[in-house]
Amino acid sequence: MEYRNLLDSVIAHLEDLQARGTQHVAVDRDLLTSLSQRPSATPNPAPTPSKGTLSGVPLPTGTRLAPEPFAIPATETPLRPIASAVMARWGSVSGAPTPPARSSVAQPPLPPKLDPMAKAVAWEDLRRRILACTRCPHLVASRRSVVFGVGTPDARLMLIGEAPGADEDVQGEPFVGKAGELLTRILGAMGFQRSDVLIANILKCRPDTPGQTAGNRKPTPEEMGTCLPWLEEQINLVQPEVLVALGATAVEGLLGKTVGITRLRGTWQTYRGIPLMPTYHPAYLLRNQAPSEKRRVWEDMMAVMERLGMPISEKQRNYFLTR
Repeated sequence: MEYRNLLDSVIAHLEDLQARGTQHVAVDRDLLTSLSQRPSATPNPAPTPSKGTLSGVPLPTGTRLAPEPFAIPATETPLRPIASAVMARWGSVSGAPTPPARSSVAQPPLPPKLDPMAKAVAWEDLRRRILACTRCPHLVASRRSVVFGVGTPDARLMLIGEAPGADEDVQGEPFVGKAGELLTRILGAMGFQRSDVLIANILKCRPDTPGQTAGNRKPTPEEMGTCLPWLEEQINLVQPEVLVALGATAVEGLLGKTVGITRLRGTWQTYRGIPLMPTYHPAYLLRNQAPSEKRRVWEDMMAVMERLGMPISEKQRNYFLTR
């Protein structure tokens, strides 16, 4: 079981790297040798369904299972090991000090909604406190802006990304670079303007990149654990009908899961009672512009539209379909 858990974690990590555009990974030869030495199987291991079976029952030769991109899995995706700082943050949100099966986690309900005037006052107070945050001294020393978020606190839809990049750090607004332009086009195809939704990030400051003149890095678990309370306060006030997690880091921060985004996207999750759709980060589509990849993201967005009760035209349903 330990070997299987380790192997699953390695696969999930490699899937995340692949989604980020990484094509080559250096691996120590001794590590490869140790991984190839699989321990002997434990007595009477529990059977697992294999390809070509359904719940362990063999299927007739030639049978193919139709994909269901909008279906909610009958079983929850298992949790992977997660760094202690994020796990501690997630545990405090979920009310669980350790990572049990997600279906057993009793997430606290959202607080009562505020009346419009009280909400506006609370929103501006939250903005003031976030913009003055100095919880991460190393990020304070390198940042140009604190990126609070953009859109309306009355949004029905809230989208969560990873962290500000160089363009966002300069302009003080999330998703303003090439990935942001693509996200704006995706929202437009859904019938939204940026001002209709709320767009925010797991981190409010750009992760520093010492010794680098360009590029970005993933937030550390400690940084995410420190910054997540700000995002939680935003969600408490907005209380959107649907959340969209853009990329693996957003999923990790919100749900405490390090499952590869390629395995999780397109399946409905739940964050404190709010339906949550994981999908690829727009930056992934900039690196992988195959129509099939664009279609996967668009299917996720159509599922969001359906959950919001929005009409979907025939033209929209046919976006990125190959003929």
